[in-house]
Amino acid sequence: MTTGFPLFPPGFTFGAATAGYQIEGAYDEDGRGPSIWDTFSHTPGRTAGGATGDTACDHYHRYPEDVALLRGLGVDSYRFSVAWPRVQPDGRGPVNEKGLDFYDRLVDELLAAGISPAVTLYHWDLPQALEDRGGWRVRETAEFFGAYASLVAERLGDRVGRWMTLNEPYCSAFVGYAEGRHAPGAREGTGALAAAHHLLLAHGHAVRALRAVGAREVGIALNLDRIEAASDSAADLAALRRAETLHNEVWTEPLLAGRYPQDEAATWGELADGSYRRDGDLGIIGASLDFLGINFYRPVTVADTALPIRRSAVDIGVRETDPYGTRHTTMGWPVVPRSFTELLVGLRDRYPGLPPVFITENGSAEADTVEAGTVHDAERVSYLHDHLHALRAAMEAGVDVRGYYVWSLLDNFEWARGYTQRFGIVRVDYGTQQRTPKDSYRWYRDLIASHRSHHARKQDHS
Repeated sequence: MTTGFPLFPPGFTFGAATAGYQIEGAYDEDGRGPSIWDTFSHTPGRTAGGATGDTACDHYHRYPEDVALLRGLGVDSYRFSVAWPRVQPDGRGPVNEKGLDFYDRLVDELLAAGISPAVTLYHWDLPQALEDRGGWRVRETAEFFGAYASLVAERLGDRVGRWMTLNEPYCSAFVGYAEGRHAPGAREGTGALAAAHHLLLAHGHAVRALRAVGAREVGIALNLDRIEAASDSAADLAALRRAETLHNEVWTEPLLAGRYPQDEAATWGELADGSYRRDGDLGIIGASLDFLGINFYRPVTVADTALPIRRSAVDIGVRETDPYGTRHTTMGWPVVPRSFTELLVGLRDRYPGLPPVFITENGSAEADTVEAGTVHDAERVSYLHDHLHALRAAMEAGVDVRGYYVWSLLDNFEWARGYTQRFGIVRVDYGTQQRTPKDSYRWYRDLIASHRSHHARKQDHS
């Protein structure tokens, strides 16, 4: 492990990130409508221990306390998501003013603390009313999303500079509509591929809406994987191409290169019939980005298996292997910092003209130790330390990275895993809602302070 804090250039943004359904609670207050995650989590057997986001971290009522934690951390920016069903309970039609009022208060609280708000418009909580109309399988959802983006930007755009349209559309389309592990819990083929396309189309409509109200920085947050083949065999290399198509190129090719992935037919066969596409869609999807957000946690190594009957969009004849021989987080994910560098450099090499990058999520779930009111999480400190050094290595190799958001500020509702996983640099006691900064909070605070002190000294001597 490299010792010491990595050095970042002046103006580099340090931030922390959360998501609405994972922390807000207040699921039925002030006019908020139900989302697909309300429905999913209230369905027996869908989440660990039957957990829901009904209360979560009660951020809806405790946001001043959470902003104070951000201020103490010293971050430049806070990334949070707006809950679509809080703003439009049915996903369309008139705005719910009380819902937007909450985000007004949060943005003002952040600005008063000297923290720049960074808004994600969609972090998986589709209004249930739209799912009932077909959800992301149907084109009209993308069009409704553009109208929703306008409503939010018109209210908050005078104070919010950085916008992300979608968070991890891979999870929305494939974990939600193909694997069935996330809301809405479907296992589909063409329906999941249609969802992926309509999510991209929604992004394009939202970019147009944000630009129309003068948004200064517009991007998207993708969870891209560094994927390797288990061997150099022709079969494993073909499996690698299919996995790249599913995990990465569905998003990066239309967004960054203006084309659809070249290996669609090999990956999905007859499921990839393109019936959900129309002429002109690529032009909408490929609207210019001010930045690309990347969420990164782990590498993936794949091997070929006998190609199954393609019943869902994730049945592509690959299996994951684990050749790393390294520590794993409590999510079961291998810790391989070099893969972070390799992903970023590889992306830059594949897409000339890649827009500036923000790391919009990076962190780890760990088994924290609580002793006399203090929370020790040495594994998380090690993870963050090594991945920030890996990030700096990518920057030294020429990747234009402008900022880093740690995931997550708070322990929270970890989707289908309920409250069994803790990603936060602040511990949350879900019974009392007490917040306790962990060792990782103090480490990240000290890194930010060291960064500022270093550049202040340089400026004094110039």
